[in-house]
Amino acid sequence: MPARVGRPFPPDRAALRCPARPHRQPRKENPVDAVLVINADLGPLHRVTVQHAIRMLCRRVAEIHEAEPDQVIGIFPVPRVVRLVRYVVTRWRFSAGPAWSRAGVLRRDDRCCAYCGGPASTIDHVLPRSRGGRNTWRNTTAACYACNQRKGDRTPAEAGMPLRHEPAVPSWASLAVR
Repeated sequence: MPARVGRPFPPDRAALRCPARPHRQPRKENPVDAVLVINADLGPLHRVTVQHAIRMLCRRVAEIHEAEPDQVIGIFPVPRVVRLVRYVVTRWRFSAGPAWSRAGVLRRDDRCCAYCGGPASTIDHVLPRSRGGRNTWRNTTAACYACNQRKGDRTPAEAGMPLRHEPAVPSWASLAVR
């Protein structure tokens, strides 16, 4: 049987990507580079990449509401927040509150421990899971590792560790801004 000549099989995927087409490259999102999109009434909608925000500015769908100082892309300052020119009806989107998530709890509490006020990296169940506590907005709060371990399998009252603030269900807007 003759030897095969040509490219090795399977082809290297990285070699197939065209450097002239950056939009075909794998998408890497950095939350620091994300631009907040707000509605015409200044209510937050979602986040987009800087490139998407510049395209929105070119199409005149949005205007710059807040920009990075002394940074430009072409003729546009690098946006932090863009405001839509026309109002977009979003009642359907915000009718129910956001679903519970660990990241959402940390974001809601600004990564601040509910017991000591220090930096939080874990979540704590006010009513422990072993006693039937569930993953809900009103039963979970951000806590530092030390306070979470100290509280253990007890309620805050039993552990003698009062909460600095009561956990609450956040709104879509409060989570989008953070």
